[in-house]
Amino acid sequence: MSALTVLNPATAQPIATLERADVAEVDAAVSRAVVAQRRWAALPPGARADALRAFARVVEEHVEELARIEVQNSGHPIGSARWEAAHVAQVLNYYAGAPERLLGAQIPVPGGIDVTFHEPYGVVAIIVPWNFPMTIASWGFAPALAAGNAVVLKPAELTPLTAIRLGELALEAGLPEGLFQVIVGSGSVVGQRFVSHPDVRKVVFTGSTEVGTEVAAGCARLLKPVTLELGGKSANIVFDDADLERAAAAAPGAVFDNAGQDCCARSRLLVQRSVYDRFLELLEPAVAAWRVGDPTRDDVDMGPLISAGHRDGVASFLDGANVAFRGSAPTGAEAGDGFWFAPAVVLAAPGDRVAQDEVFGPIVAVLPFDDEADAIRLANDTIYGLAGSIWTENLGRAVRVSRGVRSGVLSVNSHSSVRYWAPFGGMKASGLGRELGPDAAEHFTETKNVFYATDAS
Repeated sequence: MSALTVLNPATAQPIATLERADVAEVDAAVSRAVVAQRRWAALPPGARADALRAFARVVEEHVEELARIEVQNSGHPIGSARWEAAHVAQVLNYYAGAPERLLGAQIPVPGGIDVTFHEPYGVVAIIVPWNFPMTIASWGFAPALAAGNAVVLKPAELTPLTAIRLGELALEAGLPEGLFQVIVGSGSVVGQRFVSHPDVRKVVFTGSTEVGTEVAAGCARLLKPVTLELGGKSANIVFDDADLERAAAAAPGAVFDNAGQDCCARSRLLVQRSVYDRFLELLEPAVAAWRVGDPTRDDVDMGPLISAGHRDGVASFLDGANVAFRGSAPTGAEAGDGFWFAPAVVLAAPGDRVAQDEVFGPIVAVLPFDDEADAIRLANDTIYGLAGSIWTENLGRAVRVSRGVRSGVLSVNSHSSVRYWAPFGGMKASGLGRELGPDAAEHFTETKNVFYATDAS
C-alpha cells in the first residue's frame, strides 16, 4: 500500500491522508460483496426499497456535512455542494421505487407460457471521476442496489472524501456489510482489477474518452457489460430569433459552472452571424458578473480548479488564442496557493484546438454560423456528442435542429443537462449506454427468459 494525500484546491493544503488499496484488498472487497449480494437479492423487493429509502433519509440528515466536505475536497461553491448532496438523496428515493417495479413480460407462445425475469448481475463496479464525486456516484450505485446488486465504488484519488462518507452513511442507514463498499486507490490498480475480476459482472465508468476506451476493451475481453460516460465538447447554439438577453445571461453558467470541469459544459458557443456582435456585447457583462472566489461563501458562483497540473493544462488552451475578454479570479494574498483561473471567452475558428478538444475548464470558444444547416454542421464537427443547448423562439426550428445535432442530451432555451428521471448519456466518443431515467435499474439486470410447457401432449 502507498499513502495518498488529499488537498484542498482553494488553498493547496493537505486535508487528509489515506492508504491506497492494493489488488489483494480489492479481491477481498469483491469477495465480501459476493456474499452480501446473494443475501440482498434474496430480500423481498419491498425490503430493498425500504432500505434505500432509509439510506436516502440518512443522506438528507447529513446534507450540510457532505456539502462542507465537498467544498473542502473539490472546491465546489457551497450552494452547488448542497444541491449535489441533496441530489444524492433524491436519486436514492427515486430508485427506491424500482425494486417493486422490475416487471418481466408474458409472451404469447403455443404450448405453454413464456415469461421473462430481471436478474441482478451480482457485483457491479463503479469508477467515479473527480469533477462531481457525489452525484455521479449516486447515478450508478442507486439503481444498481435497487436491482439487487452489490456495489464496489472507486472514487477519484483527488476527491475521495464524500464517497467515503457515503459508504459510512450506508452502514448507518442499515445496509448490510459488504453491500456498498468504497475502495480508494489508483485506476491502474483498483480500476484495472475491477475490469479483470471475474466476479465483477458489470463496470460503470465515468471519465475521459481515452481511459474509457481501455476500460471497454478490458471488459470486452471478458464479455463484461459496461456503461461509459465520457468526454464532451458541447455546443450552445444561439439563433437570431432567440431571446438574446436571456441566452447571454445563461451562457456563463452553461460553461463556467464547476469551473468548467463538466463533461456537459457548453464550451462551444455558436452564434448566428446576424446577431454575433450584439450577443458578444451582452455576454461580456454576464461573464464579468460571474463571481469567482472562496467556495465557502454563499455568493460565489465558481471555485478553483482541482489541481495545479489541471490549471496548467487549461491555461495552455489560451496560448496563441484570440481572447475577447475574461472574468476575474482571486489574485495575490486573496488567492494564496489555490488553483484559481479567470473565465475566458475566445473568438475561434472551427479547426482551432480550443474549438475541438475538451478543455475541462472555464474557457468558451465562440464561433459564428449562417443558418440552420451551418449550425448543425458546426455542432456535429467534433468527435464528441454528449450534450448541448439550442436557443430559438421557433418551435419547428428547435425540433429540426435538436434532431440534427448528434448529442445524447439536448436542451432548448435552457442549459440543464441532468434530470434523474430522464436518460443521460452520449453519442460518438462521448459514451456507451445510458444512465438515469425510469429504466436505469433494468440496465443493472440480465433478462432471463423461461418457457413453461403446459401442453399435456
